[in-house]
Amino acid sequence: MVSKPHVSAEAHRTLSATRVAVLLGVTIFLAVLAYYLVGVDEGMMSMFGKTVVVHEWVHDSRHFLGFPCH
Repeated sequence: MVSKPHVSAEAHRTLSATRVAVLLGVTIFLAVLAYYLVGVDEGMMSMFGKTVVVHEWVHDSRHFLGFPCH
């Protein structure tokens, strides 16, 4: 039987500062993008061609989230 060296659970949970910075940066970018698409753009930047379905869904989301409109 081969024994593995003992590694504490704490050693598995540590993140490097670089990884934390990258994860934080990606999270902030996605949050700002979501804020822009819902709060500012209002779905006009259609990723699905010339359909207004996305616009209407995002517009209703604006009302639900309390963004000023009209």
